[in-house]
Amino acid sequence: MTETALPRVRAEIDLAALRANVRTLRAHAPTAAFMAVVKADGYGHGMIPCARAALEAGATWVGTATPEEALALRAAGVGGRVMCWLWTPGGPWREAVEADVDVSVSGMWALREVTAAARAAGRTARVQLKADTGLGRNGCMPEDWPELIAAALRAEADGLVKVTGLWSHFACADEPGHPSIKSQLDVFREMLAHAEGEGIRAEVRHIANSPATLTVPEAHFDLVRPGIAMYGVSPSPEIGTPQDFGLRPVMTVAAALASVKHAPADHGVSYGHHYTTPVATTLGLVPAGYGDGIPRHASGSGPVLVGGKWRTAAGRIAMDQFVVDLGGDEPEVGAEAVLFGAGDRGEPTAEDWARAAGTIAYEIVTRIGSRVPRVYVDERHSGSDD
Repeated sequence: MTETALPRVRAEIDLAALRANVRTLRAHAPTAAFMAVVKADGYGHGMIPCARAALEAGATWVGTATPEEALALRAAGVGGRVMCWLWTPGGPWREAVEADVDVSVSGMWALREVTAAARAAGRTARVQLKADTGLGRNGCMPEDWPELIAAALRAEADGLVKVTGLWSHFACADEPGHPSIKSQLDVFREMLAHAEGEGIRAEVRHIANSPATLTVPEAHFDLVRPGIAMYGVSPSPEIGTPQDFGLRPVMTVAAALASVKHAPADHGVSYGHHYTTPVATTLGLVPAGYGDGIPRHASGSGPVLVGGKWRTAAGRIAMDQFVVDLGGDEPEVGAEAVLFGAGDRGEPTAEDWARAAGTIAYEIVTRIGSRVPRVYVDERHSGSDD
């Protein structure tokens, strides 16, 4: 982060790192197309800048969860193929059809709604049929698949839809060797065989998320869908660190200390006095809290780099602030406190915060709130980044 005066707190987003991560992930699946997943505001990094950077680095698809996200991409002028997959009845089907967005269909109700939208729009809808191969979330169950395929083929014959994709999602790809990985691949191949045997000619077949892109090459099919790995965060510590895969974390969160003061021994700190100073010390106030997405569950354990040393959240993390025990050091008010970043300057990482909070690194980066400004580094593509 820069040495100029910091705002209260900010998230610095390294788009050069994101583009490099996309190229690294593409090299793991060289025969497959690449969908950059930018749902949940790009996992907290900023959906539109990250989508543009990923496309610059060779992604040919962009994936979102909700149709509203997909439509926001189109409104921002993001071109190429865009797909969204989390629909509820009465959603903006017609708007998505008119914006040339690929929409996911997991059941007959959704197929009925998208065909009605296509008829109203007077154009063919791009539809991807999702199979539940064992995750047990969204997707069509194997026993219902023949009915959905038959209905989709009828809608194709009527010119209302074009089935552009057949897809599914893993449950345990982040657990190396988990038996469900092979089981889901077997079911997926069976469901593909039925669809294709009946006459579906999809542009892409896909099931590989971030961990499968990195560790399950037989799952790459025609397209891979990296999400968290694109942002330089490992899908799971069990499969390796970002560095193991040549990835670099994209987000750094830092704050400016709002207070530095002396405190005597046995002085209570923050709500409930769950921390008391063991000796006379200095306390630094970090002006960020759970209102900014800093997890309260990391109270007493969340790590912060101040003055080249790791400090720990002393006591409760409050809505807007928390305290670190500086051990007698006296940095200036306004000095930088790095909550997490790439880790190569000695700072904690999102994974360190995940361990402190008993959660996953996905949640740490995604939960950083809207009142934390995103500052984009290397927004313009440059030759040095190739």
